[in-house]
Amino acid sequence: MTYLITSSLLAVSLAASTYATPLSTNPHSSPSGRGFLAKAPVIQTEEYHGRINNSYIIVLKHDSPSRIVDNHMNFLQSAHYADALDAEESGLTQVYSGDHIKGYAGRFTESVIEQIRDRPEVEYVEPDQVVKISELKTQKGAPWASHFLGFRVVLSSNLAGDVLLFRVSRAYVHDPKGGEGVDVYVIDTGINVKHVEFEGRAFWGKTIPQNDVDEDGNGHGTHCAGTIASRAYGVAKSANVIAVKVLGSNGSGSMSDVVAGVDWASTSAKAKMQAAQEEFRKTGKTAHKGSVANMSLGGGKSPTLDRVVNSAADSGLHFAVAAGNENRDACQSSPAAAEKAVTVGASNLRDAKAYFSNHGSCVDIFAPGENIKSTWNSGDHSSNTISGTSMASPHTAGAIAYLLSLYPSEKFNPVFPEDFSVDLNAQRTFSATSLYSIAHAALPRFISGFLPDPSLFEANNAPVPKPMPAALMKKALLSLGTPDMLSELPEKTINLLLFNNATEA
Repeated sequence: MTYLITSSLLAVSLAASTYATPLSTNPHSSPSGRGFLAKAPVIQTEEYHGRINNSYIIVLKHDSPSRIVDNHMNFLQSAHYADALDAEESGLTQVYSGDHIKGYAGRFTESVIEQIRDRPEVEYVEPDQVVKISELKTQKGAPWASHFLGFRVVLSSNLAGDVLLFRVSRAYVHDPKGGEGVDVYVIDTGINVKHVEFEGRAFWGKTIPQNDVDEDGNGHGTHCAGTIASRAYGVAKSANVIAVKVLGSNGSGSMSDVVAGVDWASTSAKAKMQAAQEEFRKTGKTAHKGSVANMSLGGGKSPTLDRVVNSAADSGLHFAVAAGNENRDACQSSPAAAEKAVTVGASNLRDAKAYFSNHGSCVDIFAPGENIKSTWNSGDHSSNTISGTSMASPHTAGAIAYLLSLYPSEKFNPVFPEDFSVDLNAQRTFSATSLYSIAHAALPRFISGFLPDPSLFEANNAPVPKPMPAALMKKALLSLGTPDMLSELPEKTINLLLFNNATEA
């Protein structure tokens, strides 16, 4: 039995969002241009957890016109019927039709793949691979992390007097409304949305794997969501969490499904921001502040997943991703290698790198990842204590959601003068009062001290619903980290801790 491929439907889906070189064997290579008669490359990567037999991701050139896409889908249907795999799951499994990638995934014979590679509209073919959660077994020991962590707001500046910073204290000092107006997409095994700790702020977004159910059969996604936004364990205790299920009950899935999950989350986040902007235009106010995605999972290097994550970040979705648990270079794993995500390694209670955490130049920051207690899937009041970079990433996603909920305000409105013309003017819109606030923050103190405080003008003005660009948030978040706190770090690994265990007045 094979799944039908409806060419007209797929062509319309792909064309609506209108999308190489000899065979590539470099695990870190990216697809490049190819001659008209050359075959599209098959991107060979190191699969941490194994390849999925006969399963492939096919990426089409982004500028392919609808006529070419239509022809391609007609060809695919004919080629597949002429030489289909003798398996029930044979055929198309995903169609990528969002803003970030144009293509599809499916299970095809080698003969069909060779025919696909001959098509000039094909950019490259990537063998599908297994992706798994970045979690270790439950470990004994007292849970910590958010019980001893929190934000203490300190309005300070650098030597130029132009950056507002946060500092963190050992006590969990936080704004109870932290995360309010922010949606966090948990791209994982699902969420126990009925858990009492979420207080009605957990929602089911999308189940990506075919024939799967809308529930967390593993517990991992629920645990991550709890670290982000639960009442007892969360960093951003008023944020919403949205389940995007890409992994099954065994904690594993396919790279092609993960790509589809990111694509769906980004499309959803974009639609919500557009609705918020329209609401603001009509009413002068909106509650929505922006969206974050957490990815506590990983596999081998995937140029497709990295591309989609980077593109989604450019469109406004903020990413925190796990570095991985193999105690090796995080640059060899995806999405850890995605440049525009915040890649998070795991620290322990001694402020040392957790023994399992990946490391290297792709790691941006470290956060608590050993013996983390959070919500679980075994009941509406259940909890569990587990370890992994999977636990470090949601601490960071929660921190991003927390900061987004405060932005822009006198508490958090970072300004980096060297990026002002690029990051701010090009990617954000402001009310007159917001512009005054930015200018006020950028001025030296001996000048700004003589000017009215921005809060006098902003008290009754709703923020313009244009979120902080992901690149600016990443830069601000890293500037707020505590340097030189960690021990046992390999070479070429940043020494930066998201949370400071020492109280700072």
